[in-house]
Amino acid sequence: MKRLLGLLALFSLLAGCASGIINPNGYDETGTASYYGAKHHGNKTASGEPFNQNALTAAHRQLPFGTQVKVTNLDNDKSVVVRINDRGPHTRGRLIDLSRKAAEQLGMLGSGTARVRVQALSN
Repeated sequence: MKRLLGLLALFSLLAGCASGIINPNGYDETGTASYYGAKHHGNKTASGEPFNQNALTAAHRQLPFGTQVKVTNLDNDKSVVVRINDRGPHTRGRLIDLSRKAAEQLGMLGSGTARVRVQALSN
């Protein structure tokens, strides 16, 4: 009986993880962005590719890998298009984690975070 309950709990956990991916069509959210850079450069991302702080990539909790999104800094109206290749952010209250290069183009290196709009682009 314990083994059965354990298997059911594991199955529920795995099913919950798989169902977290959302359809990017029409995705348009506003929230806080942060960035990650040198400390993670070269580490494997959740998609399996190495993280490159100089690429225009980002981490998102639910958008499918490969999704192209337009990120707009709402304080200065600067925008950048990035590709989702990692999972995160792992800090509560954050919507997206950007590569250092993307954060630089949005003008948010000094502050470390920015209020942004994230819009999925049709592929």
